[in-house]
Amino acid sequence: MNFDAMQAALRESGLDGWLFYDHHHRDPIAERILGLNEQAHVTRRWYYLVPAAGQPRKLVHRIEQGRLDGLPGVKGVYSSWQELAAGLEALLAGVQRVAMQYSPNNAIMYVSMVDAGTVEFVRGLGKEVVSSADLVAEFEAVLTGEQIASHMVAQKAIDALLAEGWRAIAGRLRAGRLTEFDHKRWLSEAMRREGLVWDDGPNVSVNANCSDSHYDPTEERSAPIQQGDFLLIDIWGRVDRPRSVFYDITWTGVVGREPTQREQHVFETVRNARDAAIEAVQKAFAEKRAIRGCQADDAARGVIAAAGFGAYFTHRTGHNIGVELHGAGAHLDNLETHDERRLLPCTCFSVEPGIYLPEFGVRSEVNMMTTPETAWVTGRVQRELVRI
Repeated sequence: MNFDAMQAALRESGLDGWLFYDHHHRDPIAERILGLNEQAHVTRRWYYLVPAAGQPRKLVHRIEQGRLDGLPGVKGVYSSWQELAAGLEALLAGVQRVAMQYSPNNAIMYVSMVDAGTVEFVRGLGKEVVSSADLVAEFEAVLTGEQIASHMVAQKAIDALLAEGWRAIAGRLRAGRLTEFDHKRWLSEAMRREGLVWDDGPNVSVNANCSDSHYDPTEERSAPIQQGDFLLIDIWGRVDRPRSVFYDITWTGVVGREPTQREQHVFETVRNARDAAIEAVQKAFAEKRAIRGCQADDAARGVIAAAGFGAYFTHRTGHNIGVELHGAGAHLDNLETHDERRLLPCTCFSVEPGIYLPEFGVRSEVNMMTTPETAWVTGRVQRELVRI
């Protein structure tokens, strides 16, 4: 935890403090930012205030009073609910405008970790509660040089094995039957050999299954891959070490034939939408101008809408990427949410517009990384449909 940086950010934001609260590990964001043990036994409520000036303050239950001992600050303890109320009032003395893991109307639900009752409690003490969404992005999504390097290791491995996988599909089709699940297993084994880890997936889809954005073939439910099919592969992973960063891409292709005119048109529309979002981000960073997640989403969505496919683009344009696949920073989103968080320097995010028709779907996904002066795509960029 960089205490000085947190206080500077609070002063810059016009906030009096940042109030962290948890119970039964309901706020993993707080645990990561404060550097707490995510496996600790937490059965009672704790509170931790980082003020804009001065020393931090803690409030913990007597039977778990050592829970925040690894953090600086003055400690208060409670047992009864009356002591809790008095203790929280004392904790917040001199603080008026306080950030919490809360979002008005749950608009940015990714940071809405604090329950409504706790927000009511703090407001009942006469405090103004505001969202910590921008603070969370600054202290959770901004990457170190080592983390950026870990992303590039995953990028090189996944780009290479995906290319090898296209060739493997062609060879296995000549040899006999192949299913979506078969190739999912092939990709999974290849990633394990490269020392990568991931939660689920990858997604290997053919034809109409490509239009199910989170399709996951299983051994029991898996379509065959055959000559003439349209194929989508979405693959993600990170190197197997603490605090490493994911790489996440999606490519599409056709099996044993040239694409139809409609497939080509849809692919080109998605590709152009992707490139419009990339250009919007790159231009903003080159001009040292702030760009928000909703603005980058608008750049891609406008291209797809202008081509008449707006109703078939059913998700956000991209998501923050960090130690979690869907990270805590700004998403490229003006559909599912109106994400006004800024795309910050030294963050990573996907750009992945899609068009999902009843018979097939296209998504083209790349990852971008930023510095204070520039933004770039970290891996290979698909320009044409793959021919298998």
